[in-house]
Amino acid sequence: MAKVVLSARALEDCARFELHLDEFEARSKPTALESMLAAFRLLESSPNIGRPARNGSRELVIGKSSRGYVALYRYFAAIDTVIVLAVRHQRERGYRKH
Repeated sequence: MAKVVLSARALEDCARFELHLDEFEARSKPTALESMLAAFRLLESSPNIGRPARNGSRELVIGKSSRGYVALYRYFAAIDTVIVLAVRHQRERGYRKH
């Protein structure tokens, strides 16, 4: 089982989504957050499940349509570790610059 680590940037992204859900979609917050956690747990057993992205990274689609997210991550097989680099809402054009 691979170890899954969220980068500081990914944690900031998740905190931003949590604030947004608190303000605009409080009823869907538990479902959205559980979907994200379940997806990160899935990476433990299937680290190459995401679609290929640039520079050796992968993207994992989380959730559905307007309520979904995309996690950018990289799997390091030599140390059996997944690092989640960033997370964005599916409606966002790209990952936020930090």
